Amino acid sequence: MECITLSGISPQVIEELRKGVPRTVELTSAHNVIALSTVAPGARVFMTSVDCEDIVIGDTGIIVEILSVSITMKHVVEVSQGYHVMERERMSARCKLKYISNTTIKATVSPCRLTEPRRVDVVRPVIFHAG
Repeated sequence: MECITLSGISPQVIEELRKGVPRTVELTSAHNVIALSTVAPGARVFMTSVDCEDIVIGDTGIIVEILSVSITMKHVVEVSQGYHVMERERMSARCKLKYISNTTIKATVSPCRLTEPRRVDVVRPVIFHAG
């Protein structure tokens, strides 16, 4: 199953999602914001604590379903000693996620680039529901 990757996620966040309760996460790294800008609610993505550049076949993570996604830009003005004014913008993505299953990367599909999301091929999750 080919998935877009959210990488460099804190292990504590992944463990919290594994408990099964949907959680809202705010991501600020450029590659994760770009990845989330390409998905819609209902999509399934792969999350891992491994950095984007270090992802290899065999890395583990989780599959999550995107329940909602919102990308925002904040404009910040800082004044230092009345003389220096620094303006900057900060883009972030907030998304509500629901845990689906654990999984492992079986093949990398795309390299880590700044302008497009990283895609990996993961082992398809098998979920059984009692009748």
